[in-house]
Amino acid sequence: MVRKFLTAFAILLAIAQVSLHVSGQSATHKVPASGQGTAHAPANSKTSTPAVPPSTTSNATQGTSAPADSSMFPLEEQQPHVVAAPPIPVSSPWQFRDQITWAANLVLVVLGYVGIMLAVSTLKKIERGSRSVELVAAAAADSAQAALLNAQAIMDAGRPWLLISILPSPDLENSFAVMATNRGRSPARIVGTAEQVIFAIDETHLNRTPEYPSDELTVPLVPIILMPGESAEIKPFSREDLKSICDSEELLRSIENWEEKVYIYGKVVYRDLTAPPDKPTNETAWCCWYIHGRQKSGLVFAGPPDYNLHT
Repeated sequence: MVRKFLTAFAILLAIAQVSLHVSGQSATHKVPASGQGTAHAPANSKTSTPAVPPSTTSNATQGTSAPADSSMFPLEEQQPHVVAAPPIPVSSPWQFRDQITWAANLVLVVLGYVGIMLAVSTLKKIERGSRSVELVAAAAADSAQAALLNAQAIMDAGRPWLLISILPSPDLENSFAVMATNRGRSPARIVGTAEQVIFAIDETHLNRTPEYPSDELTVPLVPIILMPGESAEIKPFSREDLKSICDSEELLRSIENWEEKVYIYGKVVYRDLTAPPDKPTNETAWCCWYIHGRQKSGLVFAGPPDYNLHT
């Protein structure tokens, strides 16, 4: 940067000297006034012409004329026409005022150049500083997001988690129970449940999201509070229940022939007992496929991902 500054300073100094020298010469070359370029003869040099004497009259009686006197007609010398050459211009000396003006202009040029370089340097520093601030802000935002996720993970680790399992009934054959078990670290209270039975050829014919006949939840008659590790029955289902949900013999026969399948899905809505009342509730969705055999039946998990969500 110093090398660039010295080079520009030398160029500006040379330009200023040349411009001032040219302006000084143009001031000394003046055009001469009209009439001064030609020198005339002195005014006192006059050409005198002598008077010519009257001619003598012829003498008629004598028949002869008097000879002309040559001394009476003297010859005049003609003065030469002289043209004077223009005077040689003499360059005036560099006055003190011009020196002060040149020095002031040079100082202004140098100060202007230095100011421009300082402004450019300042702008570059501001740009680098703004980039650094942006990087610091982005890093701070990432750190805050990571801290928030970490805090949320700690909170989620301490909250209750209800997981669904299917257990065969120990008392009745071909009978099953959908169980909700608290696998979290704090107690949970079940707010309500919802369930639905649907017939479809396979899972691809199910809706992408589960649909329920009503938006209202079935609230348990007795409050169900599950401590960590405790379970509660959510939905019982047996072979005998199939006949009650089939509207016709044809539908029952198609299920027995495996032409159609029976899907049972639902959800459990619960709340953390240690959380504030305004905290939103949590939800666990589940879906099962009832397998109807000739003699034995089964109930296994099935369904799309949206039918088995945990929030």
